[in-house]
Amino acid sequence: MINNWFSPVDTKELKDFSSLKNYQFGKKIVLHDNSPLDLSNTHVAIIGVGNKEANAIRQILYSTSFPFKNLNIVDLGNARKTEGTFLTPILKELLQSNIFPIIIGQEDEYALSQYHAYQYRKQLINMVLVDEKVNYNNPRNKRQTYLNKIIDSRTSHLFNLSVLGYQSHFTAPEVFKVLNKNNYEAIRLGKLKDNIEFAEPIIRDADMMCFNLNAIRYSECPGVNDPTPSGFFTEEACQIARYAGICEKISSVGFYGYQSDLDINQQSAHVVTQLIWYCIDGFYHRKNDYPKSTDGLIEYIVDTKNTAYSLTFWKSEKTGRWWMQVPIKTKKKLDRHKLIPCSYLDYQMACREELAERLLNAFRRFS
Repeated sequence: MINNWFSPVDTKELKDFSSLKNYQFGKKIVLHDNSPLDLSNTHVAIIGVGNKEANAIRQILYSTSFPFKNLNIVDLGNARKTEGTFLTPILKELLQSNIFPIIIGQEDEYALSQYHAYQYRKQLINMVLVDEKVNYNNPRNKRQTYLNKIIDSRTSHLFNLSVLGYQSHFTAPEVFKVLNKNNYEAIRLGKLKDNIEFAEPIIRDADMMCFNLNAIRYSECPGVNDPTPSGFFTEEACQIARYAGICEKISSVGFYGYQSDLDINQQSAHVVTQLIWYCIDGFYHRKNDYPKSTDGLIEYIVDTKNTAYSLTFWKSEKTGRWWMQVPIKTKKKLDRHKLIPCSYLDYQMACREELAERLLNAFRRFS
């Protein structure tokens, strides 16, 4: 099955592969080479969609260090076809096997393929999109984007969409009407640059993340189709990638938009390499504190004067991370979303009879 889906990485096309040291990434992972491949003990799978772009990133990724003891990573190679419909069953198979796929794709449209891979679960999912704009058109527009196909679909399983790093001058005002109607959230670039940690609880609530490289400024990442002078710095983008890796709920991450022909001195390939590396670093340091029960959690109850119910917050003894429990009865299909990741600051605000807008938005999604 793997051979039908993937073309193996030709290491002869990678400069200096034969001289890699034993501690380096390319020597520590399993490379698919057309021989039978046992994925039963695999934790992370790397997938390329577009040989030239993915191999340009591998060239650098393989030379990085590999401090991830006992973490089994396989590079499955490059998808034999670049159509999005070809990618979806691949991701579905990996997700069903509890393997964490990291996708390297040339087009942001592959986010739709990534999303469709979750349809087999028949459960509502949360999606985080890192992008400079909310790529959604008026439904009457003949050009329907991948977000149109996700949000407007009658069979959509999307419970929440969070867009991180959007810039107002790239986003049509009518888009926010759609986001507000569905109680989705969009966080401006400026707010995240003021405090990148604001992204952590938002990402912690997601099932999947799609990272469009256009969200990174041109001076840092020139190898994209529509570069702009403003955006995240590489360090900020890597922090976001690490948040995604360390979140137990997230089961796939895609990095989209890299154009090797537009890259300057492989700078963007270096950026994507760092994003992948820090995502894996986060995955390696997962603490398994996502609340499946109240064991290992400290309960904090906040009585409020302006509501008919108390607010219950939970703090992990292991990591110090916070969740807030939805104070109203939920439908069974929404049970997996009733603990909303939050921060200590959110708890402090609740103690002052205030509630963060994103938590209010979350409540509205249950009504």
